Order: sequence, then C-alpha cells, then structure tokens
Amino acid sequence: MDIYEDLQWRGLVADCTDTEALLKRLSSGPITLYAGFDPTADSLHVGNLVPLLGLRRFQNAGHQPIAVAGGATGSIGDPSGKTAERSLLSKEDIANNIASVKKQLAKLLDFNAPDNPANLVDNAEWTAGVSYLDFLRDIGKHFSVNMMVAKESVKARMADREQGISYTEFSYMLLQAFDFYYLAREMDCELQIGGSDQWGNITAGMELTRKKLGKHVFGLTLPLITNADGSKFGKTEKGAVWLDPGRTSIYRFYQFWVRVDDRDVIPYLKYFTFLSHEEITTLETIHNENPGRREAHKALARAVTDMIHGATATEDAIKASEILFGGEIAGISEENFADVAAEVPSTDLAKTKLDGEGAMLIDLLVSGSLCKSKGEARRDIKGGGIYVNNLRQSDEGQTVNSGSLLFGKYLLLRKGKKNYALLIAK
Repeated sequence: MDIYEDLQWRGLVADCTDTEALLKRLSSGPITLYAGFDPTADSLHVGNLVPLLGLRRFQNAGHQPIAVAGGATGSIGDPSGKTAERSLLSKEDIANNIASVKKQLAKLLDFNAPDNPANLVDNAEWTAGVSYLDFLRDIGKHFSVNMMVAKESVKARMADREQGISYTEFSYMLLQAFDFYYLAREMDCELQIGGSDQWGNITAGMELTRKKLGKHVFGLTLPLITNADGSKFGKTEKGAVWLDPGRTSIYRFYQFWVRVDDRDVIPYLKYFTFLSHEEITTLETIHNENPGRREAHKALARAVTDMIHGATATEDAIKASEILFGGEIAGISEENFADVAAEVPSTDLAKTKLDGEGAMLIDLLVSGSLCKSKGEARRDIKGGGIYVNNLRQSDEGQTVNSGSLLFGKYLLLRKGKKNYALLIAK
C-alpha cells in the first residue's frame, strides 16, 4: 500500500489539488514536501500532531520532509479558523518558542535518516532581507484582491462587521505563498500539506509558484479533528493538551488519550499512531466486542505517549493510572503521585494528629468524608471494604501514624473499588 492509500485508509485526506497527477508523481520517486507551524507558544500541542505526523508518514515512505517554523508568518498571525486577531509576539518570544519546539520535532521527524533526513527551516531566513517594496513588486503583483477576498479564511472574518480583519492578517496568505515559492525554487519542494483550514493559503502558494517558476506543485490537506460529541479536539477543562511535560504532565497526557470517547478511539488510532492496519483492525474488533476492556484506548494512549515522551515515562504514567484502580503504589515517583492526587478529593490533616500512636482509622475515614459516621466506618472495615494506601485494612481499632504517609505528607484512603479520599498532612 502506498502513502496516499495509507492516508486514505486512515481518513487523513481532506482535499487534494490534483489527485491523479500527484499519484503519478509519487509513483515516480521520492518527493520533497513541507508543512509549516507558527511558533505561537513554547510547545506544540496535540492539535499540531496530524500534519507533523503526516510529514513523518511521508518520510517513512521514502520522501523528504521539511518542517517550516514560522519565524516570519508567526509574527503576523494566520486568520484561518480564528474569530479574532492573535496577540502579536515579540521577536524574542518567537525565537524562544522555535528553540523549544525544535526539541519536540526531533521526536516526530528523523533528522538523521541516511537517505531522506528531515529538514527544519525558519521562514524568517528568506523574508528578513526582503523589503516591503520588493515584496509588493515581486510577490504582491501576482495576487488580485478579488481572489484574496474570496478565500474562506478571509470571507469568514470580513463577515464579522465588528471584528473584521486587519491588513496585517489579510497579508498572511501572501507570506505563506512566498514560502512555497521559495522552497520550490531552493529545495525543489513540490508538495505542501496542512490542515483543511490551510486550503486557501496552499492554493495561493501553488499559483505563485506556477506564475514565477512555471512549475506545477501540489497541495494536500488533512482533516481538522473534532471529537465525536462535536467539541474541539485537544481541549480539556484544564485547557490545551501540550507536548511539553512542563505544561501538561505525562500522566495527564496519557489520561487524555486513555479517556477519549469510545466513538473516537479507532479513528484516533488511525490519525495519531503508526500502528499497522492489521493491528488497528484487530483492536477495532476487540473494541466492538467489548468496549469495557478499553484495549483500544490503552493501545492509543501507550502509542502516543511512547512517541512523545518515551517508553519509560509511559510505564510510569500507566503505573500512576493504575493506582486509582487499586494498583500498587510502591516505586512511583512523588511527581507522578502528585498528578494522581490531583484527581482525588482531598482534605488537609494536622500532621500532629499522627504523632505517637497516631489517629484512629475510623476517625480519618470520617474526616475524609468516605464514611458518614464512626459506626459506618467500623462496618466498612469489618466488611473488608477499606484500604489505606491501597492496602486492605481489617482491624476496626487500627491506628495510623506518620510512618504511613506517602512522601511524608499523603495518606490515600479508599472505600470499595472507586471511592477515594486523600488526606494531606500539614
């Protein structure tokens, strides 16, 4: 199966400018292609993965990928899909963001492949020396305002009479078109890929390349991912899901994938992993037969977390996740346990209460709101339904002292299979 067939099977083809010609070109040998990203933050987020993994899929098929960091375009802001203008970033912020994102790209693309290594370039390199007048004469003259206004990203913003679109953002497509033209001229780039909201920008670049170089190039867009319930992909109650563990912990990153809607898990396995068609088909069969096993969810979460954070970090995240299902706590790091702790209702506890012989477990169960009364706590302990740090307790007169604190401050209480409370000694 060739790269285009694989993309189609995965549901990753939204639009293609000339499918028959592109297929013919792909069959004739390796092609150089690019996707761009604007460094609007010091980390990529999961919404950036589809086009960047698209580059890697082409690279795995023997083609030459280029990732374009938008040092120039990022200073302007793409109006596509936006209802308001972005806040402009300083040159220092853009440089810092690009430096941070480079490290993440190294996990997604192979910059050391012997035959087709990936390239990372910054479009500020070829725009910085171009004067405004030169840009208007050499690039701007090839675009009619009528054509630019007809682009969906511009029309949508112009329809909002109150917000509108600034001349700055209106000019964005010219800068992106200039990228495609430059890469076609200097690096023999023949294909641009991007999200479906980039269609207008991509076709503008194709037209500029045709006019200035007489060269036929291609555009391929990938779908913008939405959740089955219609909500925006990659957003949680806590905000965007970032690839930087300093912004989104590895535990929460893993949890994002393992908790996706049952309706989304198979499509996401296709979009976001490099699992084979056979592996995904097998997981789909298992999922359809018994969604409760969550085998597909676990495979998705493991594959994406492995890819972004590495196998060791994934195992730590899995271990942390299992704590809330009664898993063993020994060996987990304090950082990972803190992520788990954030998922559990917590109550402060005076550390002095645990001095000496300690506090009665029945009192702690009431303090943590797991039991309504001491009598209920005794009955639950007698019935074998109470756990301290995931260890079952059987003594109604059990006391707990500071030696039971995890990392010197946490006490994890559980009633039954799913009811947890966390006491934090202070």
